[in-house]
Amino acid sequence: MYPKQLLPLVGERTMLQETALRTATADIVQRRPIVICNETHRFLVAEQLRAVGMEADIILEPEGRNTAPATALAALYAKIGCDDQDEDPLLLVMPADHVVRDVTAFHAALQEGVTAARSGMLVTFGVVPTFHPPPGR
Repeated sequence: MYPKQLLPLVGERTMLQETALRTATADIVQRRPIVICNETHRFLVAEQLRAVGMEADIILEPEGRNTAPATALAALYAKIGCDDQDEDPLLLVMPADHVVRDVTAFHAALQEGVTAARSGMLVTFGVVPTFHPPPGR
């Protein structure tokens, strides 16, 4: 009933709440988030965001189809809501189940990413691994 994004696994707030707050405090974010979820979780998502003083545009997936179709849907929605129809909006596409301990570094990476994206590049973010499992695992 409750996917990990809707549970407080690493603190007092749920992973969705932490993700929303982390992006809301970035200087580059210019509109409220677009959250894509299924019908079953829409009220939970809305309530969890309200509990931390945020609202989002919630788009319901008729059926879970993974990241690419959800991203395309968000991109179309963002384009429709764009004030300047000749401009393509920038999207920060990310799951709500990541733990980011250094929010300052996260914001700095976002700023660099925005600069690159505005020059026409596709930007991806990653984390340098701190543990390498032995071969065969």
